[in-house]
Amino acid sequence: MSKAPSTAKQPAPPMPTNKDDINGTWNFLEWGVERIMYSLSDGVDLKTYMSLYTSIHNFCTAQKAVGTQASANLNANHRGAHLLGEDLYHRLNDYLKRHLVGVHAEMVKHADEALLTFYIKEWKRYTQAGMYNNHLFRYLNRHWVKREMDEGKKDVFDIYTLHLVRWKEDMFGTTQNAVMDAVLRMVEKQRNGETIEQSKIKDVVQSFVSLGIDDADSTKTTLDVYRQYFEKPYLEATSAYYEKESQQFLAENSVVDYMKKAERRLDEEKERVPLYLLPEIMQPLMKCCENALIAKHAATLRDEFQILLDNDREDDMARMYKLLARIPEGLDPLRTRFETHVRQAGHLAIEKVAEQGESLDPKAYIDALLEVHTQYAALVQNAFMGESEFVRSLDNACREYVNRNKVCAKNSSRSPELLAKHADNVLKRSTKATEEDDMEKMLNQVMTIFKYIEDKDVFQKFYSRHLAKRLVNGTSASGDAETSMISKLKDASGFEYTNKLQRMFQDMQTSRDLNNDYEEWVSQNIDKEDRKDEVDAYYQILGTGFWPLQPPSTPFAAPNTIIKTYERFQTFYSNKHGGRKLTWLWHLCKGEIRANYVKMNKVPYTFQVSTYQMAILLLFNDTDSVAYEDMAGMTSLNKETLDPSIGIMLKAKVLTANPANAPTADGTVYSLNYGFKNKKLKVNLNIGIKSEQKQEVEDTHKTIEEDRKMLMQSAIVRIMKSRQKMKHAQLVSETIGQIKNRFSPKVSDIKKCIDILLEKEYLERLDGDELGYLA
Repeated sequence: MSKAPSTAKQPAPPMPTNKDDINGTWNFLEWGVERIMYSLSDGVDLKTYMSLYTSIHNFCTAQKAVGTQASANLNANHRGAHLLGEDLYHRLNDYLKRHLVGVHAEMVKHADEALLTFYIKEWKRYTQAGMYNNHLFRYLNRHWVKREMDEGKKDVFDIYTLHLVRWKEDMFGTTQNAVMDAVLRMVEKQRNGETIEQSKIKDVVQSFVSLGIDDADSTKTTLDVYRQYFEKPYLEATSAYYEKESQQFLAENSVVDYMKKAERRLDEEKERVPLYLLPEIMQPLMKCCENALIAKHAATLRDEFQILLDNDREDDMARMYKLLARIPEGLDPLRTRFETHVRQAGHLAIEKVAEQGESLDPKAYIDALLEVHTQYAALVQNAFMGESEFVRSLDNACREYVNRNKVCAKNSSRSPELLAKHADNVLKRSTKATEEDDMEKMLNQVMTIFKYIEDKDVFQKFYSRHLAKRLVNGTSASGDAETSMISKLKDASGFEYTNKLQRMFQDMQTSRDLNNDYEEWVSQNIDKEDRKDEVDAYYQILGTGFWPLQPPSTPFAAPNTIIKTYERFQTFYSNKHGGRKLTWLWHLCKGEIRANYVKMNKVPYTFQVSTYQMAILLLFNDTDSVAYEDMAGMTSLNKETLDPSIGIMLKAKVLTANPANAPTADGTVYSLNYGFKNKKLKVNLNIGIKSEQKQEVEDTHKTIEEDRKMLMQSAIVRIMKSRQKMKHAQLVSETIGQIKNRFSPKVSDIKKCIDILLEKEYLERLDGDELGYLA
């Protein structure tokens, strides 16, 4: 049995005089060890401590001396010394056993926090005594213990480790459950909002860690004891606590309130670790909490997501995102629902503007597309941390509603066409966005939608035509803005996509230089008298291969007034560039005519007209009235061009018809309106003819179809040339892969192109649905 702590100091037994006396030596040592175990506050004085140390030293050295004196029986004596050294070690071992029996008997009298208090007090006193004893017996450690351990003895330890081993075997196995239960009750109190003495739990943790003695090498420690007897029950209790709490809380509160509660609980558990737990528990603890608080209720949280989306609850969605991001595959269903929601929102926005039909305003359409994208792009950034998978879901949804919506139902190319028209309106001089920042913002918006356009070749064609008109008519709002837009398109789709657009700009610069050269040539080569009646003109020389301009759709006899002017320029150009041919695009030309017959405050009106309108009006220089058939004969314009040109001037009341309201047809006579009045001195009569605009759109689509056929055929030939032989289905698949960045080809169209190439003998059919390349 253990000896109870002495209240009064007992006198020390005499220090053994016989160095070989194990009983006398141990009696003296036991008294000293007892003082160390129970009276650490008083301890032993230095003189007594040195006496104890000396007795151990004398005993051990005496055994060595015995071994050296009997040389004839050396091995036996050495073994005897060994046995006696072992006896001293085991007497200390037996003492520790008896001591811990008494400690255990006292400990079982306590419960809960009192038990923890007793356990920690005894543990600290015991381990501190172990350190003193380890120092006291260090001579034994250095020699006998070391030799035994070197020989591979697994049941021999240094004296401090022996203390830990005894505690682990004689105390821990019978008390750790009670200690752990008391710890878990304290933690539960803290989780319930009560204040606890956290240092007690920290001390228990450290005691469990200290008992992790490596079986293979007792000089090393492991966390095995801590993990099995502390971490495991701690995690199990944590899981049980939060499963119960979360289930009860959800039954009585909203999902949003539960998410806030779960957030707080996770933060609390994270903050608890550095206070009294080991850092190693952080990951399994968080995983345990996340499973109980989130994974177990993931379905309930996800069901709430649609409600949050419908009501734009950004903060709550951010909260849900952060929670579900903690568990494996927790966000996948959210991404799917988010994509579906954005797609539906996009279609709904388009349906509202689709009612305008063919007269759909491009700005209203693009604004509808942008509004949905802007709203949900901000949501992805703010609530979903800009996560790449949510960005992908947003892109998938936007690509769907941009390319396959109600407006695109009859014509799949409608979106890129309207986007190009919107870009044209933005870049025209009439745009309200005169500020540079506003312009850049609007161009970025165009590029946002452009990113989702599948038929980028359609956008390119229409944008190219609109750009050509802006450059020819001088209606661009800003050269810098035009350059910026082309740069953005180049970054998005590559050099080849914008090559022709850049060449158009180069032609404009070349034209400016050419006009300067022409003026200099005229001043040097033409007499002033000959120049007197010449019309002021500016010429644009446009390369046929780069400008998407249609030839005139009508014959035209230019008025004598301008024939002399353009023939003179033609002479200059032929001299400068021999071998080049100029084709005059009269339908793109325009000018101004001063109406001297009618004035505002003595200032003549100026009519801005097309070249065709100019030719019609110049007929009235010689007469006040001109018959329809004479107009047709002298201008050579066909009816489809002549009639709308006259109609615009009738509507503006520049001309009058006789009979009034007569259709534009033979027998009608037109006269100048001498009573013409307008609020503006400059009157624009050069208004686009709807039939021509419609025809131009149709021609553009035809060009796109032809270009697509060539692009598909080129891709097929390129693939077959590198592969030589391919299965039909594989060729179709690779062709789609090569050209999907320009447009989304139909499989049927690719098959038609393959048939064309077979007919042209670029390809040949082989056995087994295989195609071969013919050089």
